[in-house]
Amino acid sequence: MGKIFNVSAACDPDLHYMVDITDKLMQIRRMVDAGQYFIINRARQYGKTTTLRELEKILKKDYIVVSLDFQMLGAASFQTENIFSLTFARIFLRAAQRQKDENTDRYRQLLDALGTAVLEKRPDFVLQELFEILSDICGASCKPMVLSVDEVDSASNNQVFLDFLAQLRAYYIDRERLPAFQSVILAGVYDVKNLKRKFVPEDGHKLNSPWNIAADFLVDMSFSEKEIFGMLKAYEEDAGTGMDISGMAGLIYDYTSGYPFLVSRICKLLDERVAGSRAFPDKSAAWTREGGLEAVHLLLGEKNTLFESLTGKLKDHPALRDMLFTLLFQGRAIPYDPDDEDIDVALMFGFVKIKDAGSITVANRIFEMRLYNLFLAEGEIKDSEIYKAATKGRDRGGGLKRGGG
Repeated sequence: MGKIFNVSAACDPDLHYMVDITDKLMQIRRMVDAGQYFIINRARQYGKTTTLRELEKILKKDYIVVSLDFQMLGAASFQTENIFSLTFARIFLRAAQRQKDENTDRYRQLLDALGTAVLEKRPDFVLQELFEILSDICGASCKPMVLSVDEVDSASNNQVFLDFLAQLRAYYIDRERLPAFQSVILAGVYDVKNLKRKFVPEDGHKLNSPWNIAADFLVDMSFSEKEIFGMLKAYEEDAGTGMDISGMAGLIYDYTSGYPFLVSRICKLLDERVAGSRAFPDKSAAWTREGGLEAVHLLLGEKNTLFESLTGKLKDHPALRDMLFTLLFQGRAIPYDPDDEDIDVALMFGFVKIKDAGSITVANRIFEMRLYNLFLAEGEIKDSEIYKAATKGRDRGGGLKRGGG
């Protein structure tokens, strides 16, 4: 079976057509080599899980990489410090045992001690003992250890989670005196520094972030036009459509601004739904500008997890909705203010991006068009001059002829 374009779960280069993210991985590798702790906080379906899995492949020669996924933990796992400590120990142990590297006898003995605590479900096993054993494991390992935690913001109990982060911070600060992980990589939508925006606090203590030692993560995880070109080139070598690769890469980038899910979704729609349709009977007909616009039209008309997530965020954050409405229908520039919480939320969720002029704009044309359609469908402005002007401007892609993004 040949490769396909993938939009669900992590991508595998042996199974899926992918953008070459080697340059991005090497930038992250340098952060690991430097012993940094950092969080990859990007919007939903921005390639975080794929990046972590590919990063592990290039690190495993020089490091013991323990990769965890908090999304696999239920709410019960965060009820108490004891439950969380045992749960973390269990998934850490399973991940560590997946490593095929030969290690020291002391390392294996410490893993066994961790396993004993889990099997006995010791009621006195808490974070302090957990981290003492983790520190000893790091010290006994034949290679430096890297801890990678995906979906880290799915933690259900804020205080237990923040206490966990506080322990990580304490061992990081003391790493010259006590063994610790070479690097800790956390991935999620929320920056750990801003977890207070996800949780409803019960007291002021929960708002204190213990992660003020986290390094800035400045790697651009969006796809450039050149990177999209490389993926399409690999596809063309297999499919032989005769497409104008440069033109198609430009079209896809123009509508998506390199948002990974949107790039892959348009390609998947072109390959599997546009090709073979009445208007585009084969792949050669589909992989054209007209076919690309049809894929955009299909994308804008479908329900998918990304759009559902974005719609949910608008309901949860009325100020965010008002900001986007202002950008789309009132034409007022909104200057970027790093201290504005609403702008920070909009950036975190991937709705907007910062323009060179220091103002914000909707992140890409797909989002812009989808939001136009959403606001217009709500009926609150259907009698306005804005609506009349907007509906005249709809293009084949199902939205307005605007260049923002």
